[in-house]
Amino acid sequence: MRILSLGAGAIGGYYAWRLAEAGADISLLVRPGRAAQLERDGLVVASRGEVGRRRLPVVQAGQIGGPFDVVLLTCKAYDLGPAMEAIAPAMGPGSLVLPLLNGIAHIDALDARFGAAWVLGGVAYIATTMEPDGTIRHASPTDTLVVGDRSGAITPEVQGLAEAFAAGGVAARASEGILQDLWEKWCMLAPGAALTCLMRGTVGEAMATEDGPAVARGMLAEARAIAAALGHAPRPPAIAQADRTLTDPQSRWAASMMRDIEQGAPRVEAEHILGDLIRRGRERGLGAPLLAAAFAHLQVYNARGAARGRSTP
Repeated sequence: MRILSLGAGAIGGYYAWRLAEAGADISLLVRPGRAAQLERDGLVVASRGEVGRRRLPVVQAGQIGGPFDVVLLTCKAYDLGPAMEAIAPAMGPGSLVLPLLNGIAHIDALDARFGAAWVLGGVAYIATTMEPDGTIRHASPTDTLVVGDRSGAITPEVQGLAEAFAAGGVAARASEGILQDLWEKWCMLAPGAALTCLMRGTVGEAMATEDGPAVARGMLAEARAIAAALGHAPRPPAIAQADRTLTDPQSRWAASMMRDIEQGAPRVEAEHILGDLIRRGRERGLGAPLLAAAFAHLQVYNARGAARGRSTP
């Protein structure tokens, strides 16, 4: 199985490294700056108390040599358009795309570009960051990856992918209900991002406020109501896990969007994670005032970042 990872950032680089650990044939499609960094230092990952370094084949736009069997897509949601164009030369008649983005709007865009039969579903439960020197730091104790064909069938390709990730030390499994899996993560992540971004703190810090627990429960209820209206009500284990994650008074967890804000990112994935969910609810006659308040907050943040970009010489 010949695999191409678009990008070698916190998610793409980590999973590429894990696949390489298992002996997979994987290449990295990166921008010039990251290519130079990888050429100099290799792909460096700090995980579970150890630091590993690997040199993987690197290609840049215009250098892709023929189709790949699988393209791993881990870009930011707002970069999806350019990302699809970048991977197009890697897509052959039987090539599959495995996106590891949150929400589901990217599925519609990828279907329109490459065809629904060639777009898998993927859900990653992991916390990783990339440091300025290019080191990818795996912060969560585990890394769970769920892969599935949206038909519900466990195809040989899906099973092979799950086994390849598992051989590299990832808790990976093939799913017969990947759309439900995507919705269940969305119903945790959207409230989690809304809570931690709006309050500019961790879950534990939010829980220490007078109304933090009630806000968290309200945001969870809004997301679940929308999912239920669209036929994807979270199952009891997912509900229990989300409740634990977002109401733990000892938790130091914050959504990756919050970490992006803390690092001064000019833009965050507010539209894909919150805006799309809110609009889908409104189409079913459902309001989500708490989620909408957080979305408005993040729209202001993005607008300020765009304004800074326009004013930069």
